[in-house]
Amino acid sequence: MRAAIFREFRGPIRIEEVPVSPLASHGARILVKACGICRSDWHAWMGHDRDVPLPHVPGHELAGVIHEVGSSVKRFKVGDRVTVPFCCGCGTCYQCSIGNTHICDAHSQPGFTHWGAFAEQVDIEQADVNLVALPDGIDFLTAASLGCRFITAFRALVDQARVSAGQWVAIHGCGGVGLSAIEIAKAAGALVIAIDIQPSRLDSAKRLGADEIIDASRIDVVQRIREITNRGADVSIDALGHPQTCWNSIACLAKRGKHVQVGLMLADHAAPAIPMDAVIAKELEIYGSHGMQSTQYGRIFSMIEKGLVSPQKLLSDTVSLQRGVELLMRFAEFPNSAMTVIDLTL
Repeated sequence: MRAAIFREFRGPIRIEEVPVSPLASHGARILVKACGICRSDWHAWMGHDRDVPLPHVPGHELAGVIHEVGSSVKRFKVGDRVTVPFCCGCGTCYQCSIGNTHICDAHSQPGFTHWGAFAEQVDIEQADVNLVALPDGIDFLTAASLGCRFITAFRALVDQARVSAGQWVAIHGCGGVGLSAIEIAKAAGALVIAIDIQPSRLDSAKRLGADEIIDASRIDVVQRIREITNRGADVSIDALGHPQTCWNSIACLAKRGKHVQVGLMLADHAAPAIPMDAVIAKELEIYGSHGMQSTQYGRIFSMIEKGLVSPQKLLSDTVSLQRGVELLMRFAEFPNSAMTVIDLTL
């Protein structure tokens, strides 16, 4: 199959013909139709993630059609249209037994623990546990946009922060997760403050319904949020993953507010300082959020069908695999205004 592969961290990514491995009895082989380009893929290429083996094919935000299933797969068949969470469960560990497949003790992740979807085909382990059947009304490009960003933002806001109507929600970083969070927060009736340093992304945030925008390169973020809200944000999300955005997200909270860390903090950023004095004095709550279970996708599908959210609005660029490779190596420059998805049919 054709795949985009790198053989050293920070080295060239080339599209090559590579061998296809035998399919596990519990697995499914997907013909990839679309795959998002995510900052997490950039972290993998940079060598920030210790799970990533070399040589490696990135890509974890995928959608496609089942090409082959292993002998023990019962719930899915060849020809089914599917997507998958970026973190897959083993189906047997303690966390999987209580429904938390997204934080499985023996997880697998396409594009991290094994080869991903910057390729014509990708294998998914424990297919019956992890695959998600796509409704007819959701196309592959939209489905690929759900896999890491929309589902992550949904769980962070709805399940972890328990956002409600009338609350002020601050979203630090207006990439794919941050922009998804804007749509979800607005659907919940919240008031949204979007923070970024890229004018194009702030424009996207405003277009998607943000009530206030803050250019963090020009304005004191914490002070401005306090001015807007009069007391601080009720909920704040670091959707980027940087010591400064993490600090700002906690420091901007009102008393008894909730911070959710979504953006990855890796390499030199793995142990950021936080304002613990404010956490104690204000009785703040701090949550992590790591994707979402495959069993919970129906909640998002229902919101899409009702017109409450429109993930396709997040797509700013649809590109070929070759162009996707070029953009991934430039991802630290934030080369798009919202979300870029590779269309493998191009």
